[in-house]
Order: sequence, then C-alpha cells, then structure tokens
Amino acid sequence: SEVSVSWRPSAEFAGNAYRGEGIVPASPQDVWECIKPVAGGPRTKWDQNVKDFEVVEAISDTVSVCRTTTPSAFMRIISPREFVDVVLIKQYEDGTMLSAATNVEHPLCPPQPNFVRGFNYPCGCFCIPLPGEPDRTQLLSFFQTDLGGYLPQTVVDSFFPASIAAFYSNLTKAVKALKA
Repeated sequence: SEVSVSWRPSAEFAGNAYRGEGIVPASPQDVWECIKPVAGGPRTKWDQNVKDFEVVEAISDTVSVCRTTTPSAFMRIISPREFVDVVLIKQYEDGTMLSAATNVEHPLCPPQPNFVRGFNYPCGCFCIPLPGEPDRTQLLSFFQTDLGGYLPQTVVDSFFPASIAAFYSNLTKAVKALKA
C-alpha cells in the first residue's frame, strides 16, 4: 500500500506534527485488531517502534493510562524511550475506529532507569471504512512526539517520516499474517 507522509511545525511543542495516510488492504476490523492499544495485543510483535505496552490504569471501558516503551532506533542514535499517555478508544456510527492519546503524568508510572521519557502530544489513528470496499481501510494517523533527551531536531526530522512509512508497511504485513 502507498502511504503519504506530511508534516508541519507543531502548535504544541518545538517539533513537528506528522500526518500519515494510506490504504491498508484489509477490513477495518482486521486493521483495528493489529493497532488497538491493548496489553498483550499484536502491536508489540509487528510495530518496530513498540517494544512493550502496558495498561497502568483502566479508567473506563474506553479510557486508560498506558505506558509504551520503544527500543533504540536509528542505528542506536535514539536510546530506548518510554511514554505515558491517557488513551481514548472510540467507535463512530459509520464504523470508523479511533485511538487518541496525549501525555500524562501518573503516580504509578515514574520515569524508569534505562529509558528516556518522551512525550506524545495529541495524536492518534483513525481506521476509516471505505464505502463499498469492505477489504480496504483508510488509515489516517497523526503523531506529535517529543522524543525527549538531547536529540538534535535534524535527527528527529530524518527519523519520523521513514518510521511512519515503515509503520504502514509493517501493518500491511501484519494484517496479511492475521488473515493467513
């Protein structure tokens, strides 16, 4: 599948807001199964930027506080990171599924040694059904991530677009494997 990645300066912090958009050759339910933010879900297996995902506190059926860790990246220039976010899951009447998140501090999740604390500003993924095409899904994603630490912005700017494109490519492989 082809993916379009664009960005502009974030209104939230001193980095960029990134937008990814592509068509995934799978049903919205299968795409959602691969990306939904749940502990023990498949995302830690296929998403190269998610090493571990845990629910710190379930606030309701649709809202939780979560901790995500990432492996080192970009030839180990980027150290392992951890992110603590409040996450909202929502399904709309047209079948669109949304996962939205933003950073939060939580007493059960202080910064951990061996990780740099990063911050997600309002971000999320929309799985959008395509009318008349039940086996294709428009995936729209937004990322505004402050990786924290002392990374030059040029390193971050060169990492994110390729990382988002890889996210779509790996997701496409994951949904194919799910159907196999």
